[in-house]
Amino acid sequence: MPLEQVLVLLVAAAGAGWVDAVVGGGGLLQLPALMVAGVPPVQAMATNKLSSVFGTASAAVAYARTTKLDRQVALPGAGLAVLSAGLGASAAAAISAEVLRPVVMAVLLSVAAFVTLRPALGSVPRPHLRTRGRIAAAVTVAGVGIAFYDGIMGPGTGTFLIIAFTTILGLDFISASASAKIINTGTNLGALFVFAWQGHLLWGLGLGMAVCNIAGAQVGARMAMRRGTGFVRIVLLVVVVAMVIRLGWQQFS
Repeated sequence: MPLEQVLVLLVAAAGAGWVDAVVGGGGLLQLPALMVAGVPPVQAMATNKLSSVFGTASAAVAYARTTKLDRQVALPGAGLAVLSAGLGASAAAAISAEVLRPVVMAVLLSVAAFVTLRPALGSVPRPHLRTRGRIAAAVTVAGVGIAFYDGIMGPGTGTFLIIAFTTILGLDFISASASAKIINTGTNLGALFVFAWQGHLLWGLGLGMAVCNIAGAQVGARMAMRRGTGFVRIVLLVVVVAMVIRLGWQQFS
């Protein structure tokens, strides 16, 4: 691969790490960059996971130092996520992306409308929503449903996790983002194990991109914590709209 393409991929990895650390959705930058560089789709997905798992874990550590994690949800959810995402990655070849994309687009548009029409969502915690039933629901939705989706397709996993935690448990955006990073690390690991077993990883390129992804993730996590929930909300809306545009282009082009 020419040096110029490698440099573009390293820059894309840094940008993806920043986006992932704030609201998720870094695959919007990293995955298309790999495919434009000529990496076959399955290898691009695998290498994207290799880079992302380091950046997401790095962001999780950064958040954990200053933000209270919801361990009752994040830890069991992450354990389930490894298994669920692995199953999703194993089933990816059997499920058509053309069928999934319209569903994901509809969900993303609903998320955008929901966040826009409810400006108070995620601005402050709502602890009264935290019940045993809701905790169990959050673990199931995040560790099983969203994790399985990440293994099959992936775009917006971190964003879906944040929305799930703010709506189900009443977390603010910063706390939701912090807990989401733990589970997202599990989803990346689960899919990565399957891709590695299948022999699809480009180790050298992926590890090089991982270094840049970590750097971007550290900047993004610190910026989110410093600027607060309003900043995260704006970035979330921008990323959701970008994901809808990208999926729409893939579906109808």
